[in-house]
Amino acid sequence: MEIETPHGRALAEVDEAADPRLLLVLTHGSGGGVDAPDLLAVRDAVLAIGGTVARVTQPFRLRGARAPGSAVKQDEAWLSIVAALRERHPDLPLVQGGRSNGARVACRTARAAGAEAVVALAFPLHPPGKPERSRAEELRQAGTPVLVVNGDRDPFGVPDEKDAARLVVLPGEGHEFKKDPARVGEVVARWLLSPKRR
Repeated sequence: MEIETPHGRALAEVDEAADPRLLLVLTHGSGGGVDAPDLLAVRDAVLAIGGTVARVTQPFRLRGARAPGSAVKQDEAWLSIVAALRERHPDLPLVQGGRSNGARVACRTARAAGAEAVVALAFPLHPPGKPERSRAEELRQAGTPVLVVNGDRDPFGVPDEKDAARLVVLPGEGHEFKKDPARVGEVVARWLLSPKRR
């Protein structure tokens, strides 16, 4: 599904659940795509629990840009993408998320999008080697429960438990979740089913 935004065209790949209980809108990091192993694992696990999943390629990636550029423009584009997807699924609770830079976008826009929860995969707490440049405030400002899943070997750091509704740190994993992406999907699906998400 192609979606026009104020900052270019986006592409949403939507996998529909037969009797959906929620809509999960996911996006990629700065340098990756929607076929990242952890995003595919989350899609599969959430489909299995009755979630419709949209994996969104943002306009900057479709333009071939290597970096997302302005956070303001990225967030504006994201909100128009989510609005278009919600029009197609108006009665479903919205959960939004992504990996790395996509997790930041999901946190920054959660209030404006009306998301009931955020899934933040490999949240980049700070640039590698620069812990003083923390992005923890983005997690705290989401205004809705946030699940953070990070690897304990992530060079971008690991957020603090107090800054999320739930923090899951996977041993031996780096920023890409290469060892066991299916585990990431299991964690997300279990949390989304939990009545104690807060």
